[in-house]
Amino acid sequence: MIAAIGFGALIGILLGLLGGGGSILAVPALVYGAGLTLAAAVPTSLLVVGVSSAFALLPRVRAGLVRWRIAAIVGGTGAAAAFAGAAVNRLLDPRLVLAGFAVLMVVAGWRMLGGADDSGGDCALPGGGVNWRGCLPKSVAAGLGVGFLTGLFGVGGGFLIIPALVLLLGLTMLAAVATSLVIIVVNSAAGFAAHAGDAAIDYRITTAFTLAAVAGSLAAGRLAGRLPTPRLQRVFAWLVFVIAGFVAIQAIVDPVTA
Repeated sequence: MIAAIGFGALIGILLGLLGGGGSILAVPALVYGAGLTLAAAVPTSLLVVGVSSAFALLPRVRAGLVRWRIAAIVGGTGAAAAFAGAAVNRLLDPRLVLAGFAVLMVVAGWRMLGGADDSGGDCALPGGGVNWRGCLPKSVAAGLGVGFLTGLFGVGGGFLIIPALVLLLGLTMLAAVATSLVIIVVNSAAGFAAHAGDAAIDYRITTAFTLAAVAGSLAAGRLAGRLPTPRLQRVFAWLVFVIAGFVAIQAIVDPVTA
């Protein structure tokens, strides 16, 4: 229980500071920290990440940072793709899923180390408008890709959504963080619905994990504007590399049964 509270707070802090990233740690934290099976950890992680992301979103909504139309397109297509990812998840050996998850974590860490450049694009023209002819297909493609990974690995997808929104769609970092939280909430809800019947959820652990994550996200959200995001991203990237190595080793020497 103590481990669940500690990991929950860490995930909430990362969501509150970066608008994503904490979700990638939720599954290994629930499996190796709280002792859940992979089948139970996936829907539990989606529930925790969805709720804590909703709380982290509130101050960004008040600040008017969310790009709602883009969030609706990416989130809507992602919600549909999450069911396909969940279907593939059921066909794979848990060790293979964890190994794939470790690879995804390495990719995410590398992207975080690379940083982001607010260079503009079809979805964020210099004058503040949107070129929907170019923005719409990019938004749909981003939603399908992130949504599938959400269902497959049980992650909210913020660590993939933010680079996609900034590098592919051209949003500023502040707008990308706020918009990603909306998409994470939508994708997490769809992924949870797709996985909810796979295993019994331990509501005692889930409640403790969720409350700690919400508290962490609210506390960190107040500090987000005062701390250097690039430095936080680099620290998080190296943390992801360490966790990825641990998950890969565990998938080989201590397979998790569903």
